[in-house]
Amino acid sequence: MDLEREERNSGTFMPQAATMPAFLSKTYGWMCFALLLTALTAWFVGHNEAAFNMLMTGHTPIFLILAELGVVFFLSARIDRMAAQTATILFVVYSILNGITMSILLLVYTQASVVSTFGICAITFGAMSLYGYTTKRDLSSIGRILFFGLIGLIIATLVNMFLHSGIVETIASYAGVIIFIGLTAYDTQKIKEMGYQIGSDGEESTKYAVLAALTLYLDFINLFIYLLRIFGNRRN
Repeated sequence: MDLEREERNSGTFMPQAATMPAFLSKTYGWMCFALLLTALTAWFVGHNEAAFNMLMTGHTPIFLILAELGVVFFLSARIDRMAAQTATILFVVYSILNGITMSILLLVYTQASVVSTFGICAITFGAMSLYGYTTKRDLSSIGRILFFGLIGLIIATLVNMFLHSGIVETIASYAGVIIFIGLTAYDTQKIKEMGYQIGSDGEESTKYAVLAALTLYLDFINLFIYLLRIFGNRRN
């Protein structure tokens, strides 16, 4: 991939270059579709008393989270041997499951703060994704730092489930915003590189566009959640 970057900079790399924007268009199309599906699912469950009560029964939230993690890991690990249709179905299923889980946010935060935070998240995500697409700087080293930061964030979050520390939660929220802002730019650059290699046509392009869309979708959702923790107004 580094060799391909050097070839593009020197003007000698030509194959698939014209199809890269089409691959990105497909990727962002799937990401936006998934976000819309998640939002509609969250709204439906959050405004349906029977569905919401079922969600809050027993260990259902834990099972939902485990199911989401299972879909993400399975899709990421098996993408090479998976049909495009299977990858698409799994992505749609994940979007719905995540929408069910995120309906809880409508109970915790006011609708106005959810909407305004979503707008802030969309602008921030768009700006950083544009930076990742246009910058000539190699973000690989930053990506490694952000990866280790993400591991630390996960550990801190798990530990704070037992500590219930407001200070730790606040620090983790700001750290989460910084990490996912950086990951948005880094992942966009990597997906752009993927577009040069794969192109925009065929089954391989479709399933890798779905995988790329999942990556950006996760960046967006996590950025939204951490921003909501900072700017969201909780219900009384």
